[in-house]
Amino acid sequence: MFGVGEGAMLPVLALSARDLGASSAGAGLIVAMVSIGSLLSNIPAAMLATRFGERRAMVGAALFALLALAICLMARNPWMFGLGVFMVGLASAVFLLARQTFLIEAVPLHMRARAMSTLGGTMRVGMFAGPFAAAAFIQWLGLSGAYWVAIIAMMGAGAISLLVPDLETRKLTNGTPAPRPAMLGLMRTHAHSFLTLGVAAALISAIRACRQIVIPLWADHIGLDATSTALIYGLMGAVDMLLFYPAGKIMDTRGRLWVTLPSTVIMALSFLAIPLTTGFASLLTVSMVLGLGNGIGSGIIMTIGADCSPSEGRTPFLGIWRLITDTGGGSGPLVLSALTAAFSLASGVAVIGSMGFVASYMFWRWLPHRASA
Repeated sequence: MFGVGEGAMLPVLALSARDLGASSAGAGLIVAMVSIGSLLSNIPAAMLATRFGERRAMVGAALFALLALAICLMARNPWMFGLGVFMVGLASAVFLLARQTFLIEAVPLHMRARAMSTLGGTMRVGMFAGPFAAAAFIQWLGLSGAYWVAIIAMMGAGAISLLVPDLETRKLTNGTPAPRPAMLGLMRTHAHSFLTLGVAAALISAIRACRQIVIPLWADHIGLDATSTALIYGLMGAVDMLLFYPAGKIMDTRGRLWVTLPSTVIMALSFLAIPLTTGFASLLTVSMVLGLGNGIGSGIIMTIGADCSPSEGRTPFLGIWRLITDTGGGSGPLVLSALTAAFSLASGVAVIGSMGFVASYMFWRWLPHRASA
């Protein structure tokens, strides 16, 4: 439901901003406010979830998202609209972190990868379905219809979170510790995990963020029209959703490497093949292979983060982990843009693709080579 809400509003953010008088650059900045808000609130989100518990944090995040969407609907200028969009990003960080921690605690260890893969897969299903639901409401209500879909979805997410049973409360004997020392202590204690597997996960995030940009850019580069580009992108997204549960089962039964290596290598090879495509059929083929590689890797960042996290201080650890991976996701498009400006789009795509090989080596070096459960 949360994915449906985000998927409904994301495609129309730029159009709404333009309708309120924002320039093209301003509209782009407003769209980026979702990611910026999420990135900046990962650590505060961990503190909130630790203090109030995962279920309350999810309910609170859904309510905060409803307030943010109401601001988006009532906005009469780009600044007010940008504030609402930024607040959606804040709510997203809290909801997603609390949801992940809740599921890690609730699911048996031997089913963890399946749980994380399903979590990632259902979010993708929601993000895929959201724009279609928004399109139906837009026909009826105009652009505001997309935000009403998001409101209904967020109400559903909040209601479900309210109804699930609470996890056992983990009480501290000497009160709540100061957040900053706890975070610094976790950073020092788990520095090796953050600097190895965390960096590898950040590289995956960078590749994933860039794939959403590379396909439309390369399609335009080779002269494809908007309809063909949308079809390629849609089919890639459909393939992306197919194999998340089988991949999770393989990770649970055979080990994490059995999925992380194929996923990263397939994505890397797909990126390197994109500059070789010259028309609709070849780009569609490569894009679907890219969707396959990304799809089988659904949940791997969350699974590896869960594996590395300690039982005490898990939520703050995952807040730091999300900060690292979200930084990778935000940096990837910037690196692609810089390389494209300095050299060419093909060069930028090739460098981003090579990150997949680096990530695969890092996983091979530091992940266990057999199932631990």
